[in-house]
Amino acid sequence: MSPAEPEDGHAIHCRLDELLAERGMTLTQLSERVGVSLVNLSVLKNDRARAIRFSTLTAICRALDCEVGELLTVSDHPAS
Repeated sequence: MSPAEPEDGHAIHCRLDELLAERGMTLTQLSERVGVSLVNLSVLKNDRARAIRFSTLTAICRALDCEVGELLTVSDHPAS
C-alpha cells in the first residue's frame, strides 16, 4: 500500500469536540464561520473522516485560533 492510500485502523484523532467546548462554540457556529456543512464537520468530529482538504483545515484552525497539532493528534489506539 502506498502512503497516499487510505489505511484501515488509522491512528489520527480529531479533537474538534474538545476545542469547541474550550471556546464555547457550537458545531453550527463553526459551520457558519468556515463554510463547511454540519454533516461534514460531524464526520470529522466523530473521527469518521478519511481525508480533509488543507483549505478546510486552515479555515477550522483560523476559526478556532488553534494549530493543526491541537486539532489532530496521533492516538496510541488505531480506530477500527
